[in-house]
Amino acid sequence: MTNTVPTFLSKQRIIAKPGFNRWLLPPAALAIHLCIGMAYGFSVFWLPLSKAIGIKESIKCGPEVGFLQELFITTCDWKISTLGWMYTLFFVFLGSSAALWGGWLESVGPRKAGVVSAICWCGGMLLSALGIYLHQFWIMLLGSGVIGGIGLGLGYISPVSTLIKWFPDRRGMATGMAIMGFGGGAMIGSPLATELMKVFATATDAGVMQTFIVMAAIYFLFMMSGALSYRLPPNDWVPAGWTPPVKQLHNKMITKHHVHVKNVFKIKQFWLVWGVLCMNVSAGIGVIGMSSPMLQEVFGGQLIGVAKTYNELDKTQLTAIAAVAAGFTALLSLFNIGGRFFWASLSDKLGRKMTYIVFFVLGALLYISIPGSAIAGNKLLFVAAFCVILSMYGGGFATVPAYLADLFGTQMVGAIHGRLLTAWAVAGILGPVIVNYMREYQLNLGIPREQVYNQTMLILAAMLFLGLICNLLIRPVADKWFMDDVELEQEKGIADVQVQAAEAGQPAGSYNAVNPAIVCLAWAAVSIPLAWGIYKTLINVGKFFS
Repeated sequence: MTNTVPTFLSKQRIIAKPGFNRWLLPPAALAIHLCIGMAYGFSVFWLPLSKAIGIKESIKCGPEVGFLQELFITTCDWKISTLGWMYTLFFVFLGSSAALWGGWLESVGPRKAGVVSAICWCGGMLLSALGIYLHQFWIMLLGSGVIGGIGLGLGYISPVSTLIKWFPDRRGMATGMAIMGFGGGAMIGSPLATELMKVFATATDAGVMQTFIVMAAIYFLFMMSGALSYRLPPNDWVPAGWTPPVKQLHNKMITKHHVHVKNVFKIKQFWLVWGVLCMNVSAGIGVIGMSSPMLQEVFGGQLIGVAKTYNELDKTQLTAIAAVAAGFTALLSLFNIGGRFFWASLSDKLGRKMTYIVFFVLGALLYISIPGSAIAGNKLLFVAAFCVILSMYGGGFATVPAYLADLFGTQMVGAIHGRLLTAWAVAGILGPVIVNYMREYQLNLGIPREQVYNQTMLILAAMLFLGLICNLLIRPVADKWFMDDVELEQEKGIADVQVQAAEAGQPAGSYNAVNPAIVCLAWAAVSIPLAWGIYKTLINVGKFFS
């Protein structure tokens, strides 16, 4: 082992000292996830960016201007469909960067990965601001789409293995708290961006560039604070007085050993979990993208007490039902976020495999029920079904890191989770394509708008059935895939960690004792913005019930 001096960002420098409180880790993770979660809310910029030159009305490009020309053209406004490519790139690069650099993250530790994530995400926003100033869309794609997408991937997986190691007694709850932040980021970022654009907008400027700059600065402060707050426990640390319950000790689905990330693609259980996540996400993400038009087209004038179908409504009535649908979308976002914490925490009691069985069986039944509630005109059942479905969509994201830790061990779970997120990238294409193209196909057949989603719901139910089969086939990982003691010691870097622990003189189990005020301040720093975002979302939800 070399005697090199650890740098400020090195893994060895963040071994926790005596008195460190493990409850400081979730708000550190939330500080990063609430910022990168704004990826879900970028659509708030599409409309003003589509009028970046015209301001009041878009200056449309001629029919001869294709997508490639739009990347460089400066004389006309971008189409919303063109701007949407940034959203696509977010999740493509999130999945690919998490897969490519997950192993690097485990090697260098969460602090360095979190700092790089902050630089990429916020630096990408600044580069996008330059793209807006120069009206060069290729710069925006490079900035937020590519560089920002890499920041998304690293920021998303940076706290996973750390939280699981600090909370061996509550793996699901710990990852649920962090990943809840990614779902909640848009609830804070979208209204914040709206308010900032109002402040900066002028008669000749939509105010988007300035908004990007301010939000990049705010996000950088929060993300760096979170990254620099990360700490690692010494190897084999457990909470004081805690021993694995008898049920867990005898649960063959929870291993005490560890799989190296380099072998994970060879293991069938990984691909089964990949299928589980892909099917769960595909079904949910397709609905998220079409939730607003779906409600409007299915119920039409019923949303405002008018006995007319969607095609029979005038412009004023269409505006009114769009406001109601916005409330429905906001309601779904609350269930998406709440489900991440609720289902992940419940999985600590039910077990990960049983939790996913609930997701797939209940989800499939709810999808099958939706055409019936739509035909009957029962808005309550229709909305309730989607709320539960979206809670399980979010719950699937939050539960899967703990599922991976159960199957493959905790040593390299962050890197393995990164590999698994390729399923998200696939689902991000598969789900919307199924929902959108099935809708167009049904409309072209002349089927009324209120019925065009019926077949789609059955297809989504079938996808959940495929996910159920994958989940039922999951068995404990064979012993041949686990690292031996020598390989495990090399990965853990036991010598370095033991030196740090010895220098700190830290006794076992001394990590929950002090600094309750600091813990409260840390939680307040993330809870206050989240509460503000929830408040703003509830205002929109009120439009649905008014």
